[in-house]
Amino acid sequence: MNAAETKLTNEVEDLLSERMPEVEVLLAEHPSPGLVRVYIDREGGVDLELCEAVTRALAPIRQRYALEVSSPGMDRPLTRPTHYRRFVGRRVTVTTSDPIGGRRNFRGGLVAAGEQDIELDQDGQPVRIPYARIRRSRLAVEHAGGQT
Repeated sequence: MNAAETKLTNEVEDLLSERMPEVEVLLAEHPSPGLVRVYIDREGGVDLELCEAVTRALAPIRQRYALEVSSPGMDRPLTRPTHYRRFVGRRVTVTTSDPIGGRRNFRGGLVAAGEQDIELDQDGQPVRIPYARIRRSRLAVEHAGGQT
């Protein structure tokens, strides 16, 4: 996450923490200048009723931006060490802020998730990626009968 997304995510978490402590804010982002998109999750899943309740709770943000509240979907964003640890063994896609070993885009099995970095199996080779260098990361969508 970049600094602006971190600040926005913290603002969203602060607004929801007392009213809806069961809701986990995965990511808040500005996909365009006038829009804020918030990905949420909770044990038991996300439904339309929860998205509507979160939208109402985020009224201060709605005063400044158009707001979309969404479930994480199959390509769930990964933004914190706890997210990565939860999905060790799954395939992920990672884009880094600057090249590591000559590349910025990675797709592979998540082997480990420590406090400072993750380890991917990238085409049979281990790659360590520090969290500070991750620009964007998501679970890779896997289709029946194969991977993507």
